[in-house]
Amino acid sequence: MTDIVTMAQKAREASRRLANIPTDDKNQALLEAAHEIRENTASLKEANRKDLAAAREQGLPEAMVDRLTLSDKTLTQICTSLEEVTALPDPVGEIVSTWKRPNGLEIGKMRIPLGVIGIIYESRPNVTVDAAALCLKSGNAVVLRGGSEAIHSNLALAALLARACQAAGLPAETVQLIGTTDRAAVLEMLKQEELIDLIIPRGGEGLIRFVVENSMIPVLKHYKGVCHVYVDEGADTEMATSICVNAKVQRPGVCNSMETLLIHEKEAGTLLPTIAAALMAEGVEIRGCPATLSQVPDAKPVTEEDWGTEYLDLILSVKVVGSMEEAMEHIDCYGSLHTESIVTRDAGRAERFLREMQSSTVMVNASTRFSDGFEFGLGAEIGISTSKLHAFGPMGLKELTTTKFIVRGEGQIRE
Repeated sequence: MTDIVTMAQKAREASRRLANIPTDDKNQALLEAAHEIRENTASLKEANRKDLAAAREQGLPEAMVDRLTLSDKTLTQICTSLEEVTALPDPVGEIVSTWKRPNGLEIGKMRIPLGVIGIIYESRPNVTVDAAALCLKSGNAVVLRGGSEAIHSNLALAALLARACQAAGLPAETVQLIGTTDRAAVLEMLKQEELIDLIIPRGGEGLIRFVVENSMIPVLKHYKGVCHVYVDEGADTEMATSICVNAKVQRPGVCNSMETLLIHEKEAGTLLPTIAAALMAEGVEIRGCPATLSQVPDAKPVTEEDWGTEYLDLILSVKVVGSMEEAMEHIDCYGSLHTESIVTRDAGRAERFLREMQSSTVMVNASTRFSDGFEFGLGAEIGISTSKLHAFGPMGLKELTTTKFIVRGEGQIRE
């Protein structure tokens, strides 16, 4: 696997240059990338068709095929994302804080790139561009390893990104994609602790656990997204129904879709049947607790395993709870620290939910589908971390930097 070592070495060399490249040059590379993608839409879609054909031959779930597809809308979003990243402030060199010591020393903290980022991901070829854009803007080189199911799409996108970097005067090795689908390449990549500074896996729980178990490099991760919506006593019927349907149906195959609905017992006889009917009209299969089954006859009995399951499909677990406290206890027990939302008219309970829930994103009266770097104004996201170190939640530019101490003196010596 000499090629992997060589790629990592070239990425390290590129990262040294990238750490000091002016913002305008980085932005030019991003704009060149958007231009390349627009100019080469036909060839990108042709490469993508090969991946889609193979995916359907293998019988991959429709949700995965959806994540794999480079539609016109997806390509437009990719280009828009690249352009939005250029408009974001460059975090590199930012002085986060300063203070003065009694001896006159001025201490500060400055943002610097992490160095070389390794991204291991499945299905979504748009990750190739999102990851490259954020790494580039934050002054990091990136080594990408996509899944075999998207190999043709990823290779085509990576070639355009490398061309854009060169056109803007950046190292061609700023963005590199591992071209083999052999899993041995991943294992070799995970050994390069002296060349790669951080590994970010994006994909199913199996992939992420494999990376964590085999990596000699720090890993920033989330295993799964078991997201909850709690509908509080007295919640607005129209708002609760709209949020629940959107959170489950709008795109069920992603990590920020709702997997469990919790509803206050005082709303079980009125609001629950309304929400359930709207969900089932969209093809959602409901698996409910006994109280849910009494109000929604078409629901199936829920199992203990269901509460902790990330379905990534039109399936939903539903539980009737006696209080917000019971809802929060359920989330603490079965949640994955991803995203939780409360639908309520009570400002006090809303603030308490925001304060006490420990997940990386906590919402009031909003769909969990907004838990996304693009929607949060980060331009794009490198991933979502539920591990709290060193980032928590959707990761944008600042989460791809660290800080160093800078000290200014006037000849002080330590006594």
